[in-house]
Amino acid sequence: MDDVIEISDSEREESLSTSDMEVELPEEVVDGEQIVPKDAATSQQESGSNSCGKQRKDRIKSKKRIKANNQSLKLKKRSEHRAEFRRKWKMFYIAEEKKKLGNDQYKAQNYQNALKLYSDAISLCPDSAAYYGNRAACYMMLLNYNNALMDARNAIRLDPNFEKAYVRVAKCCLALGDIIGTEQAVKTVAELDPQSKALSGEEQAVQKLRQLETTIQSNYGSQSYRNVVYYLDSALKLAPACLRYRLLKAECLAYLGRCDEALDIAVSVMKLDSTSADAIYVRGLCLFYTDNLEKGILHFERALQLDPDHQKSKEMRSKCKLLKEMKENGNMLFKSGRYREAHVIYTDALKIDEHNKDINSKLLYNRALVNTRIGSLREAVADCTRVLELKAQYLKALLLRARCHNDLEKFEESVADYETALQLEKTPEIKRLLRDAKFALKKSKRKDYYKILGVSRNATEDEVKKAYRKKAMVHHPDRHTSSSAEVRKDEELKFKEVGEAYAILSDAQKKSRYDNGHDIEDQMQADFDPNQMFRSFFQFSGGRNSSFNFEY
Repeated sequence: MDDVIEISDSEREESLSTSDMEVELPEEVVDGEQIVPKDAATSQQESGSNSCGKQRKDRIKSKKRIKANNQSLKLKKRSEHRAEFRRKWKMFYIAEEKKKLGNDQYKAQNYQNALKLYSDAISLCPDSAAYYGNRAACYMMLLNYNNALMDARNAIRLDPNFEKAYVRVAKCCLALGDIIGTEQAVKTVAELDPQSKALSGEEQAVQKLRQLETTIQSNYGSQSYRNVVYYLDSALKLAPACLRYRLLKAECLAYLGRCDEALDIAVSVMKLDSTSADAIYVRGLCLFYTDNLEKGILHFERALQLDPDHQKSKEMRSKCKLLKEMKENGNMLFKSGRYREAHVIYTDALKIDEHNKDINSKLLYNRALVNTRIGSLREAVADCTRVLELKAQYLKALLLRARCHNDLEKFEESVADYETALQLEKTPEIKRLLRDAKFALKKSKRKDYYKILGVSRNATEDEVKKAYRKKAMVHHPDRHTSSSAEVRKDEELKFKEVGEAYAILSDAQKKSRYDNGHDIEDQMQADFDPNQMFRSFFQFSGGRNSSFNFEY
C-alpha cells in the first residue's frame, strides 16, 4: 500500500499562490507554444510572415488616423463656414443699414454724406449691384459723371438685367458727350422693357446733340469761330460735363482774342485731368495769342510729349517758332537802318496768322514806323489805323498816327488823335502835343499868305516882291472889266488877298507874328486898301515907269 502523502492546508494555499504568479518565459516561447527546434528555412518564413503582419497593422492604424484627421478637418471647415456665414450675414446686415441711412441722406439732399454711406456699404458687400447703382445716382447729383458711369457699369457687371443701371449709363454718357454710349444704353433699355419711357428725353437730346456736332464741325472747318462758340453753348447745355466741347470752345475763344476766357476753361480742365494734351494745347494757344511765344512753344512740346500724334500742337509749334524768328529779324533790320528789308519781313510775318491780334498789332506798328522812315506817311497812317482796329487802346499807334496826320497837314485828325490819347493817359508830354496840334489847326484855318503868293516859308524878301508883282498883275480888277460880275468879284477878292499877303510877309515884324500864330488878319482887314498897296508898290519898286498900265 502505497504511502499516502497528505498535504496540509497551509501547503495547499502556498501551492495555489505559486501557480498564480507570472513566470517569465524564454524568448523562444511565443503565445505559450512549446519549444520546438526550427531549421533555417522555417525561421526565415516565420520572420517574413511576422513583418507583413506588422505592415498591415501599421496601414490600418494610418487609415484610422487619416479618417480621424478628415473628420476633424470637416468639423473645422464646417465651423469656419458657419463663422464666415455669420460674419457675412452680419456685414450684410450692417451694409443694409448703411444703405438705408444713405437713402435717407440722399432724400435730404445731403449727397456727400450719402456718398460716404453708400461707399461704406460697398466696402462691406462689394458684390451688390444695388449699392453701386445707388452710389452712381449720388455721383450724378454731385455732377461727377465719370465716377457715376463707372459705378453704373459695375452694377451692370454684377446684374446684367439691372434696368436702372442702364438708365444711369445713358444719362452719364449724354452728360459726357458720348453719343454712341448713350444710344447703346437707350437701345438696351428698350430691349429690357419695350414699354419703358425712362429715357425718352435722353433719346431726343442725343439726336439733337448729333445734329449740333455736324453743324459745329461745318462751322469750325470754315473758321466761323463765333458760330462754333454759339452752337457749342447749346451742346454744353445737353452735355455739360463734355470736356471735348469745353476745350473746343476754349480754342475758338482764343482764335477770337478772348484769351482770358479760354485760359480759364483750359485751367479748369487741367485740374480735372493734368495729363490732358488738348487742355495743355489750348493753354499754349492762349500764350501764343498774347505774344508769349517762348512759353507757348514749351506748352506745345509738353502736349506732344503726352500725345506724339497731336497734330494741332505740331502745327502751332512750327508757327510759333517761325513767327518768333521773323519778329527778331525784322527788329534787327529796323535797328540797323535797313528799313526796306525790315518792311518786307514785317509784311511776311503778318501773313502767318491773321487771328493773332496781339502780335499782328505790334507788327503793324513796327511797319508803320518803317513807313515813316522811308517817307510813306499815308501808308504809316493806314497801318496805325489797322492797329487801332485790332487794339483800340494801343497808345503808341495813336500817337504815331497823330504825328503823321500833323505832317500831312491834316490838323483836325491830328487833334482828334491826341485828344483820344490824352483820355488814355494824361501825361505832360501828350498835353503839350495836343496844345501844339490845336495851335497848328488854328494856324491852318487862317489865310495861308505863303500859299497865296506861291512862295515857301523860307522865301527871301526879293522872292516875296517878285511873287507879289506877278500875282497882282494877274488879279488886278482892271484886267477883268469885260468879265462877268461873278468873275470880277472873285478876282477882286484874290487881288485883295495878294495885297494882304505882301503887306504881312514884306514886314519883318508882322511876318514874325504871323509865323508865331498871332491873329493879325482882323487888324489887316480893318485898315487895308489893296489898291493903295498896288500903287505904292509899283511907285517905289524901282521899275522903269512910275505908273503901271495893263496891256489889253
